[in-house]
Amino acid sequence: MQYEYIVLRYGEIALKGKNRKNFTVKLQENVRNKLKEVPDIKIKRQRDRMYVLLNGQDPEPIIEKCRHIFGIHSLSLAIKVENDTEEIKKAALFALEEADGVETFKITAKRTDKSFPIKSQDLNQVLGGYLLSNTDGYTVDVHYPDIELRVEVRQDGTYITSQKIAGAGGLPVGSSGKTLLLLSGGIDSPVAGYLTMKRGVQVEAVHFHSPPFTSERSKQKVFDLARKLTDYGHSIRIHVVPFTKLQQKIHQSIPHGYSMTVMRRMMMRVSEKIAEREGILSLTTGESLGQVASQTMESMHSINEVTNYPVLRPLIAMDKEDIIDISQSIDTYDISIRPYEDCCTVFVPNAPKTMPRREKVNQFEQSADFTEELNETLANIDIVSIKPASEEEREFSDLL
Repeated sequence: MQYEYIVLRYGEIALKGKNRKNFTVKLQENVRNKLKEVPDIKIKRQRDRMYVLLNGQDPEPIIEKCRHIFGIHSLSLAIKVENDTEEIKKAALFALEEADGVETFKITAKRTDKSFPIKSQDLNQVLGGYLLSNTDGYTVDVHYPDIELRVEVRQDGTYITSQKIAGAGGLPVGSSGKTLLLLSGGIDSPVAGYLTMKRGVQVEAVHFHSPPFTSERSKQKVFDLARKLTDYGHSIRIHVVPFTKLQQKIHQSIPHGYSMTVMRRMMMRVSEKIAEREGILSLTTGESLGQVASQTMESMHSINEVTNYPVLRPLIAMDKEDIIDISQSIDTYDISIRPYEDCCTVFVPNAPKTMPRREKVNQFEQSADFTEELNETLANIDIVSIKPASEEEREFSDLL
């Protein structure tokens, strides 16, 4: 006997109504895409569960991949047997004896196949008694057991699990549309991308690059951050915007106190044009209220004026320490703190306006014509597709 399945349990998806199938189909697609390099496995979808049939594959790498898939609340290794009491007893005994460092256990049985003759509560007692009489040194603890053996009697068979591993939660990426993430290379924007993806949103990114003031290493840092985000979703396309001329024109034409506000407005204008061209319905930023001068309520009020697109700000009420904690947990922090400047740190005024007024910003912008620089910027955007590391490694090996 051996563990031959991984059970994937839904979280928030289970609360959906008539459109639940749309979410589960998308989740199955994402699981299949994540595991496409693993040979021989099969993925089966049911209304409230999904199963990965291992067919002899090592479960640990598969579990690790599935832990990063949004839409999965928890997952467990499972044994599947016929809906036969004796077979269920043997499987439960195997699961108990396979667990390490266990002295106490609890049985939690659930009978969704009502044709099975033993009710759930009675099955708890039958299995508990069998395990106690066929082992030494184990006791039952229904409150704080070392291990909880879950027994689910379903139409297609009985699944026995003993370990519950937390999943990423959220909704399947791609089930809530697409957004354009302003990815700067700092700590905040990758976390904003991660949290947006957790709500089922597929991410594309835009990065404003200002050579020679920002280096190729700065751009590479952004590519590396995007690659980390692909662990939780699909490949990410990055629209690399040549921002030097626009940024120099802003620095030369706008009073320094307002230059940061105007720069952010230009970024929004460019981002909206990209979103419009690509059929993307929103923009996402890593702004946290009050963190820097461009993230005050007054600044955001002035900056938002130039776009009709919804601007998602998943970090808006988060403390910096909370953001750092998430960046460390998703392995982007060490990349973000590499000492390479991005365009937001170039030409930073000594005293940026923290409460810019819209009418003042419009007055300054109208005094300088940015049309030529803006059009040239839009005409020279490069698109780079960032794939998960495993896909790039496979493509490289195919060339050898």
